[in-house]
Amino acid sequence: MNLLNKAVVAALPLVPKSIVRKFANRYIAGDKLNDAVAVTKKLNEMGIMTTMDVLGEDVFNEADAMRSMQESIDVLEAIDKHRLVSNLSLKLTSLGLKINYDFCLQNLCTIFEKSKSLNIFVRIDMEDSSCTTDTINLFKHARETNPNCGIVLQAYLQRTEDDVCELVKSKTNFRLCKGIYVEPEEIAFKTKEEINLSYLRILKIILENNCYPGIATHDDALVKGAYKLIEELKLEKNEYEFQMLLGVREGLRNQILKNSHRLRVYIPFGTHWYQYSIRRFKENPQVAGYVLKSIFSSK
Repeated sequence: MNLLNKAVVAALPLVPKSIVRKFANRYIAGDKLNDAVAVTKKLNEMGIMTTMDVLGEDVFNEADAMRSMQESIDVLEAIDKHRLVSNLSLKLTSLGLKINYDFCLQNLCTIFEKSKSLNIFVRIDMEDSSCTTDTINLFKHARETNPNCGIVLQAYLQRTEDDVCELVKSKTNFRLCKGIYVEPEEIAFKTKEEINLSYLRILKIILENNCYPGIATHDDALVKGAYKLIEELKLEKNEYEFQMLLGVREGLRNQILKNSHRLRVYIPFGTHWYQYSIRRFKENPQVAGYVLKSIFSSK
């Protein structure tokens, strides 16, 4: 399957956008906020929570960063207006992290002030390793504006266990994922076994310190490992949640729901769907395989 996944990814730049869109439609809500709202409503009716994310990152123009900030505020207002069981996810490079740290912090705090007024949770996404330290520092500063927030950490980075041990002291709300960006072996675990061991080791630290995690994975082994930790620690259902991408491994998603666990689906949307899709497929060919399988499967 790995060879097929890589073949799919290698062929994508040669494929017309209309065909790529067929792949992307499995896990992108659409171009407009209304599309994300409609998808969220449908999932909410199924008992699934969501987090919405306006696609777009690596912004190098202040006007574009301000526009991204306003789009995030629009999402918060839509969540409130439609009474959605959803929160907001943010990528800090879309708010100007690579332009100026203080400028990005100002934009982030503006969003946090709005989210506080509406009582909506905000999640700060993690990007490539060049952004890790700044992202954690910005999170620490911005949560002074609104503590109803959380951060994403990536289990494949060797530094993450230390980061978690520091952040659990302040009862941080985490989304823990494997990590999707291509990083050098000097700073990142490379084998599946190493990454999975790191993931479960970090998840145990989070849970033992009574922090709330979003257990973000599509890996059967990690889901089973999480189940085991939940059982060993005798956790209540409201002390954690599972998280998955829109349109990916819906059979596993439905099984998690059937087992009565809380589940949240990540809902990306926006006009930057093509760039996002190509980049994500290249960074993680396995996702391309999941999407390809979904297209030809009713499961």
